[in-house]
Amino acid sequence: MDPLSDVIALLRPNTAISKPISGRGAWAVRYAAHDAPGFTIALKGVCWVTFEGETPLKLETGAFLLLPTTPAFTLSSLPGMDGTPTEPMDMPVRHGEQDGEADFMALGGTFRIETANAPLLLAMLPRMIHVPPSEGRSARLGRLIDLIAEECRGEEAGKDMILQRMLEVLLIEALRSHGTTMDDDRAGLLHGMRDPALTRVLAAMHSDVRADWTVASLARIAGQSRSAFAARFGAVLGCGPIEYLARWRMALAKDALLRGAKTLDRIADEIGYESASAFSTAFRKRLGCPPGQFARINGSSHHA
Repeated sequence: MDPLSDVIALLRPNTAISKPISGRGAWAVRYAAHDAPGFTIALKGVCWVTFEGETPLKLETGAFLLLPTTPAFTLSSLPGMDGTPTEPMDMPVRHGEQDGEADFMALGGTFRIETANAPLLLAMLPRMIHVPPSEGRSARLGRLIDLIAEECRGEEAGKDMILQRMLEVLLIEALRSHGTTMDDDRAGLLHGMRDPALTRVLAAMHSDVRADWTVASLARIAGQSRSAFAARFGAVLGCGPIEYLARWRMALAKDALLRGAKTLDRIADEIGYESASAFSTAFRKRLGCPPGQFARINGSSHHA
């Protein structure tokens, strides 16, 4: 699998909540920050999303907004309005005037992701992914959004299940869509995958995580000098190549421990450690507890 597919497979995203949001007239609501990835798809009309201290962002019909971790924000019919504090709910929401046809409609919600690796993996993503309806690359996204809008309007059997699957596909399409608008000051995997040389390196590391990679061997794959490669990797990915590899190995280890089907010897071998004890030492050093304890503490909540 490619690096992005690897990351998404470990995150195992599924739609926790998706609900229709509609409004009429003048309205503004404020939501507190929460850790889960949040999304909004504008289906009709316009609304404005405002994060603290930032310029309001206009969401027009057909736009898609994904927030890997959701900061506090205001959703409003016009920019610059003060929002009424509101709790997220998993049922349809109507803002503003309660009677009459809505002039704004959206589908909003959150994705549930595997918590053990969420901090590492979410750190690889930009703070915000906004796909305006005008994006050329988003023809596929546009078609997906049209299908989701069509499903929202109908009441066919299996509607919830279809919507859940479509939203998961939309999430993956948005992450891989190189035309999406990102805040480019945030290092991470998606930025790395826009650089052909770094894409080759990431693909090599992900395809053979057991290999004894060095900065020199990875620089050869990138076709760059050792120092130029190390500097470029660090600037784009936010950490050095060997540190990235170590973090990825630990992400795979945590995932294997949570699933509980493999011995420590097998996990160690699969991620490139010479022995279970070498792996256990590295794991304890990074996570502050031995693998067995991690599996006991997190495995029970994972299977609950």
